[in-house]
Amino acid sequence: MQADIKIFMDDAALLVELGLEIKRAQWRHHRELDRRLAALGGSLSQWDAIRAIDRHPGASMHRLAEITFQSDQSFGALTTRLISRGFIQRVPGPGRSQHHALTAKGETLLREGQLEADQVLAESFATLDSTKRTALLALLNELNGSHATPA
Repeated sequence: MQADIKIFMDDAALLVELGLEIKRAQWRHHRELDRRLAALGGSLSQWDAIRAIDRHPGASMHRLAEITFQSDQSFGALTTRLISRGFIQRVPGPGRSQHHALTAKGETLLREGQLEADQVLAESFATLDSTKRTALLALLNELNGSHATPA
């Protein structure tokens, strides 16, 4: 802990509760989206990998693992499953490198999964009006050191 940050017991309890509430919201989103993606023939981790491959064409396996919050080994195993399920294919890159590209089946899961993700988030944040959503985004950007501005 940094010397200039002093946390009192009440503050510590508040911080723990805040951390748990953030995690609870994320868990709720992931659980519901995973359920909906299963109905489409995929999973949240598969859809997230497909989305990363689509958004970052030519990215290395290491970079894609970072983007999806996975280890290199986990992402490698996941791409093997995605290839065997027909969602992605390996394509030659510069030199001896290989990259991944979506197949038609992968593009379908990406598109249909995005519709489900949009719906899950809309339902989740429905209790917050636009002003509260914007404030929450600004606070989370500040917390995470992000430079994104609310839309």
